[in-house]
Amino acid sequence: MYASREDIEYDFGDDSKVRSKPIKPNPNIDGGWAWMIVLSSFFVHILIMGSQMALGILNMEWLEEFNQSRGLTAWVSSLSMGITLIVGPFIGLFISMCGCRTTAIIGGILNALGWILSAYAANVHYLFLTFGVTAGIGSGMVYLPAVVMVGQYFQKRRALAQGLSTTGTGFGAFLMTALLKYLCAEFGWRNAMFIQGAISLNLCVCGALMRPLSPKDLREKYVVRSDSEENRAKALSHSTETVKSNGVLGEEPEKKEEAANEEVLGSVQHIEIGGKSGSGRSMYGLRLFKTVSQLTVTVRKGFALWYSSYFGAASLFTNRVFVAFVIWALFAYSSFVIPFIHLPEIVKQYNLSRQDNVFPLTSIIAIVHIFGKVILGIISDLPCISTWNVFLMANFTLVTCILTLPLMQTYLGLAVVCALIGFSSGYFSLMPVVTEDLVGTKHLANAYGIIICANGISALFGPPFAGWIYDITQKYDFSFYIAGLLYMVGIIFLVIQPCIQKKQPREKSTEEAQV
Repeated sequence: MYASREDIEYDFGDDSKVRSKPIKPNPNIDGGWAWMIVLSSFFVHILIMGSQMALGILNMEWLEEFNQSRGLTAWVSSLSMGITLIVGPFIGLFISMCGCRTTAIIGGILNALGWILSAYAANVHYLFLTFGVTAGIGSGMVYLPAVVMVGQYFQKRRALAQGLSTTGTGFGAFLMTALLKYLCAEFGWRNAMFIQGAISLNLCVCGALMRPLSPKDLREKYVVRSDSEENRAKALSHSTETVKSNGVLGEEPEKKEEAANEEVLGSVQHIEIGGKSGSGRSMYGLRLFKTVSQLTVTVRKGFALWYSSYFGAASLFTNRVFVAFVIWALFAYSSFVIPFIHLPEIVKQYNLSRQDNVFPLTSIIAIVHIFGKVILGIISDLPCISTWNVFLMANFTLVTCILTLPLMQTYLGLAVVCALIGFSSGYFSLMPVVTEDLVGTKHLANAYGIIICANGISALFGPPFAGWIYDITQKYDFSFYIAGLLYMVGIIFLVIQPCIQKKQPREKSTEEAQV
């Protein structure tokens, strides 16, 4: 019924070379330091995503402090969550130039600075800049490298590794909610944000653990992956040649770029050697010039890779399945965020506050969400199971729950639906795996940056849109129905496009045979 992962893969050149020569795999791939990367990513999800899911505590404090409308105050949290994901494509540029480790460390400092500066806020608009923008950008600079590094260090157990690391979101929701409640009660919300800023500096430690793989290690990973998928590579050889003919896999521009860069650095080195007999001041100037030249070459190379991924001949948007994936992401994330924002009000309207205070429905979603990520990751890593099919089935389950949630008016019915929402939304751990299967490891950072950017747009406008629908109809039912129908449209794109992608090469080969 569904296309398999092999059917949807779009070759960007990472797996096109199939070598038969056995190479001893790096012990750090799928083992060793790879599990430290998982631990680092786990704490990143606790400190970033967990904190954002607990912002309701601070939102109540801001309402009392600044006495502004609920809609205006809610944009502080919405901006922080949305910008964290929206800046993904631009963070890909930093990763291309500086690497994941440096990007994450800078992001950790920026995130902590946003929390600390927000402690001195005089109004809500100040929080838009300090917490919404500054802390949001910092969060994005740490979140994307945390996801990309797990994808680089794992080959056979990528889904499980991503599932384990992203369970930090559920754990963080519990830990940060309890922590912020305690800090606000004991020290006030301003001191609580100051302390949280100090805690966020641990993101720099998480970034320091993101030890980059050497180019040799990455090549060995590609070889192992190619050997294990030789049949798939042969099956896709025709489409690969087509992509090459369109210039997607052309390596000549890259070689020319590298030759030009080497020529620049070589000339600088020649000048430096020739000037050794000069004064110390001249030598200092030459060294400074060499450093600037190396930095310029690094920036040019990183920007060229980033620009070609989005706008050049090797643009990711030439992959139609990836475009369908982006369209899906524009509608999907809001269906997960809307229940977290509006369920408390729904419970109040149904007079279920007493039961909800004992065990909140949002807590049910968060708890089951943890198990959903791990279990779906384990299932996806089974040899006989397609990650793509698991991903689609989880999406169908989630959209069904969103559409049926307004029909439930008892606590038990709502609890069952919320549990299913939490479990099926565990597909978030599969998103990096599916993205890597679509575009390859080389383009993972930029591609996943686009996906989380689309998710950020969905998170930014989804909850306010649901509130606007409520203001018109005085019911939340239509908010869930509209969000669910838009989500279904995105899923249909995911189902149809791979079938079209698979059908086109067959039609072309038939025409060639007739000729």
